[in-house]
This record gives sequence, structure tokens and C-alpha cells, in this order.
Amino acid sequence: MTSTRSLLRALAAAAALALVALHAPTSFGAPDAGSFPSKPVRIVVPVAPGGSADKLTRTLADRLAALWGQSVVVENVTGASGTIGAAKVAKAAPDGYTLLQQGEGLTLNAILYRELPYDAQKAFTPIIKAVVNPQILVVNPGTGLKTFADYLARAKTQPESISLGLPGNGGIAHVAHEIITQETGAKVNYIPYPGGGPATVDVLAGHTNATLITLAAVTEYVRAGRLHALAVTTPYRSPALPDVPTMAEAGLPGFSVESWQGYFAPAGTPPAVVEKINRDIRTVLQSAEVRTKLEDLGFKIAGGTPAELAASLQTERPKYAQAIRTAGIALR
Repeated sequence: MTSTRSLLRALAAAAALALVALHAPTSFGAPDAGSFPSKPVRIVVPVAPGGSADKLTRTLADRLAALWGQSVVVENVTGASGTIGAAKVAKAAPDGYTLLQQGEGLTLNAILYRELPYDAQKAFTPIIKAVVNPQILVVNPGTGLKTFADYLARAKTQPESISLGLPGNGGIAHVAHEIITQETGAKVNYIPYPGGGPATVDVLAGHTNATLITLAAVTEYVRAGRLHALAVTTPYRSPALPDVPTMAEAGLPGFSVESWQGYFAPAGTPPAVVEKINRDIRTVLQSAEVRTKLEDLGFKIAGGTPAELAASLQTERPKYAQAIRTAGIALR
């Protein structure tokens, strides 16, 4: 009789636990993609406000908030070429509520740094490559530099006489310009900044002579005549500034560097949640209003699947590793 009562009590306890599990909030377990998001989402941008990455993310955040019915908070976490912000996301809960905006810098930092507070190839789940974009070389009009050929000539005959603001030490602009230096002998004085916004402000004010930066960060200043554009790094001209030549056209045959921006979640984020975020970002990117705004700034809409972004990362790693070794950029 005692054993029967014990068995009944055990069965009752098991049933109660099952009932609790059935009605428990999804936040205690894997997130439910169907109800995602059920609270505010944070996107960490690892550069200072005002640059192209910040502009892109804030544009998407506003539309995602409207689509999701939840706040989407953009948090700028600067420092160490974006690795501080990336480390913050790598340590976040893998539930889709903390995302990272990153581009080729994720790959570059893994090559340039001897040690990182995360494994760049394992710490993040790719979500989407949102846009691709040219880098553009712009100067303060007071420099008197009118063409890319003028720039190269001065940097070769008067080494380091040109101060070039870099939106991140060791970033794609740094790598691209080091390739220019190796191919032409043009040497400039690098001035690193925590992002494109501060780098642009100092060129506008005349504190530095030039910057090599994502086109979308300076399109409006070039159109207004406050900055003078010399060339873009891509093998094609940008429809946003069609009169600006490519570097290949302007005196550096075969030169081509194309950067991009995308979004990542911490490793272990459920695939269903990743797929939902990917689908919703693609929806926002393809909306007429957002597409027109981003293309007018100089971005080129990308999109694609998480798997396609993962494959792209594997493809670009050896290319940039070779470029860094050839250019002689030291590991830190």
C-alpha cells in the first residue's frame, strides 16, 4: 500500500512539473521565434556615432522597431578597432536580443590581433550581409588637391605631409591605403579615430587633410562642396556620386577594395530566431523608403541568407590575410 502511495505521489509530482514547463515563459528556455521579439532588442555598433555603420544601423533600427512593435536600441561601444563592442556581444545571452553590427573588420581583427577576448570564427552566428559599399578618398578643399594623381604626387614627393584620418586603426581603410602605399610609394601620416564620424569632423574643420572612409559617411558633404572627393576604391563608380572616378581609372590600374556591413548574434542563438531576424531585416532593406535612402547615401543593398554570409567570411579571410602580410601591417 505504501509503495502504491509513493508511486502516486511521484506521478502527481511529475505531472505538476510537466504542467509548469508547458506554461513557463519562453525566456527561461530557447526563445520562441514566433513571438520574437517580446522585449527590446539592442544592436551594438562598435564605432562612434555619425559614421556610415551608425547611419545604416539607426535607419534599420527605426524600421525594425515599427515592424516588431518593440524598441530597438542602438548602442555605440567604441575602442580597440571594434573589438570591445564585439566582445560585449560575444558574452551576451544567445537569444537574439543582443546583436552586433560588423563588416570585414571582424575578419581583419582576427588577423591583426595576436589575442582577442573572443574567437572570431566561433563566437558569432552570422545573420545577414546588409549592404556593400565603396571606400572613398576625400580631402578638405583647402588642401588644393584636385585629383587622385595630385594626392599621390604630393604623398610621394613630400612623404607624410598629408594627414589622413583613419576611421579605426587596422580597419579596411587602413588596409586599403597600405596597399596604395606599397604599390605607389605614397606615404601619409595616419591619424586613427574611433569611427568615421570623428574622422570626418576633423577633415571638415581642417585639422586633418583627408580621410579614406565609407562613401555613405560623406556623400552629403561632397555634394555640398564641403569635402572634395578624389576617388573610390571599388572597380565601379557609385551611382550616388557618379562623377567620382575609381582609383583604377585615376591612376592605380586593377585596384579594388569593397567593404560591407552586416549583423551577427552570439553563437548558439537558435536558428529559427536567426532566420526571423534575417527575414525581417531583408523586408526592411527592400522597402522602397529604406532602399532609396540607403542607395542615395551610396550603399548597395546586399541581403542574402545567414549561410551566404558565413561562406563570404571564409572566402575573404585568406584574401585579407595576404593583403596584410604584403602591405606589412604589423600584428598587435
